[in-house]
Amino acid sequence: MRDTFRVEGDTIVPTATRFSSFGAGMQSDLDEGQTLTRDGDAMVITGFTQSFKKLNLIVGTVSDHLLIIGKEQVSLRERCGQNAHITIRVR
Repeated sequence: MRDTFRVEGDTIVPTATRFSSFGAGMQSDLDEGQTLTRDGDAMVITGFTQSFKKLNLIVGTVSDHLLIIGKEQVSLRERCGQNAHITIRVR
């Protein structure tokens, strides 16, 4: 799964979620204004209306979480460790 965000001031705005199959924690219904499209073998949800001041997540133990900003890619598992509870916010 790949979630895409943009930054507006100090706010994190989700723009798309791209995934190849449904799994635990995936939303099963679209919210008002959201659309589901296919892009090759992937499905893409767009039309999110909620924004965030911060994102809290737990770094994976089986799969790595990668943070990509522009062309820079950071392995959150390497940087923070497996099962680390982290917060991402705009500075």
